[in-house]
Amino acid sequence: MSAIHASGLRRTFGEVVAVDALELEVAEGEIFGLVGPDGAGKTTTMRMLTGILPPTAGTATVAGHDVVRDSEQLKTDIGYMSQRFGLYPDLTVIENIDFYADIYGVASRDRAAKTGQLLAFSNLTPFKHRQAGNLSGGMKQKLGLACALIHTPRVLFLDEPTNGVDPVSRRDFWRILYQLVREGVTLFVSTAYLDEAERCNRLALLHQGQLLAVGTPDEVKRLMPGALLEIRTSTPRRVAALLREKLHDVTVGLFGDRVHVATRDPEGVGKHVRELIGAAGFDVVSLRPIEPSLEDVFVSVVAQHPGQTRAPR
Repeated sequence: MSAIHASGLRRTFGEVVAVDALELEVAEGEIFGLVGPDGAGKTTTMRMLTGILPPTAGTATVAGHDVVRDSEQLKTDIGYMSQRFGLYPDLTVIENIDFYADIYGVASRDRAAKTGQLLAFSNLTPFKHRQAGNLSGGMKQKLGLACALIHTPRVLFLDEPTNGVDPVSRRDFWRILYQLVREGVTLFVSTAYLDEAERCNRLALLHQGQLLAVGTPDEVKRLMPGALLEIRTSTPRRVAALLREKLHDVTVGLFGDRVHVATRDPEGVGKHVRELIGAAGFDVVSLRPIEPSLEDVFVSVVAQHPGQTRAPR
């Protein structure tokens, strides 16, 4: 049985379409990533799938529950960690967990063992008496995760859980998520970090409320037409602007000190690029074909589907 199934899911706010005709199928026990920039509709999608926001049209079931008809029963089988998780800064770590245990109706006989397990699981045991407001960003996210897991959900929704968290804490957080999957929890994770999307079993690219692609990271990468050229130069921003102005049948992306050009004619375009850069007085340190990353694919796919209206989150 699918952990999540959505068919024709749509949500509008007035005349603005936030999510449009979303089709999703998420298997039990997988990490499914919903990937897109701010304004793509990721949070709106999660709120519909968790029964918080009713869809304008379409249907969805999560853990066997209809998100509209069975919204109350749904809450017992899912966990939801929003971007601004409702921690209470004046309560300690263990008091926050205990509060959410009360909300979810966790039996007293099970609570102590479950709390101890979650504290050890998230490496928060040494800080269990510290006020949540005095925790670091990464530790707050771990506490938020512990609160969302106190009632042992079958499906866990995480809305950009590592946004603003340092790289070490992000790595630790994902280590915890992998352990949850080994224990049979299905994870539905939204993220704007394309490197994190590589960690998912499957992912969906969402842009302005529309689903552009679904598949494993490798399958999604194969959606990129043609080849990818990487240009290293001492003036990457100026080179990228030049190529966007002069080349109209390619996709140009700026990635730190490198410029990526997606094209169906890598040999011809590569030669033309060298000529354009040289004529403009810029240097080319190197120019070579490379394997595309998910970020390259996303930039390329979005360029093929320009939208007119920015959807709310």
